Amino acid sequence: MKKVFQQIKVAFLTSIVMIIICGLIYPFAVTAIAQFIFHDQANGSLIKINDQVVGSKLIGQTFENPAHFVSRVSSINYNVYEKNDTNYAGVSSGNFNYSPSNPELTKRITNSVDEFLKNNPTVSKKDIPADLMTSSGSGLDPHISIASAEIQVNRIAIASHLSKEEIQNIIRKATSKKVFGVLGEDKMNVLEANILIDQKMK
Repeated sequence: MKKVFQQIKVAFLTSIVMIIICGLIYPFAVTAIAQFIFHDQANGSLIKINDQVVGSKLIGQTFENPAHFVSRVSSINYNVYEKNDTNYAGVSSGNFNYSPSNPELTKRITNSVDEFLKNNPTVSKKDIPADLMTSSGSGLDPHISIASAEIQVNRIAIASHLSKEEIQNIIRKATSKKVFGVLGEDKMNVLEANILIDQKMK
């Protein structure tokens, strides 16, 4: 009986020690290190203007101002839709994963293309980059390709009264280069670019 009690005692004390280490010390240590070394990333890479959060570098948004760059299509509408909106699927990330033959996908792409051409009358349908009319795997992509940014320059120049050269410069400032110069593609952060446009328009 004494041996059994001793084993229970050891198991109990071991559990308490592991709870303290794994449940308290480790999480607090990791959080402290993250806040100290990676403060911006640990807090969601938020972008603030006049102490007001306007978005995150990591999460895309919908932009309707003709003076702004538009983001990629989001099958979850960047989680800003209401429950009575069409295709509401709850707050989530991802897309509907439709096959190319799915009529719903064809309908959605057709509507997206028509809307883009309506807002960008100088653009030809065949020149629209594919990534601009398709959603990313997460549905929350904050970036667009450089081609998708450049095809919007004419509209933005007219609406913002900025020169095309100024807008091209904004694209360059908001662009992330390939990792190590070879991995991935150059891409522009839409929110960062639109903030720069607003600052130029003031």
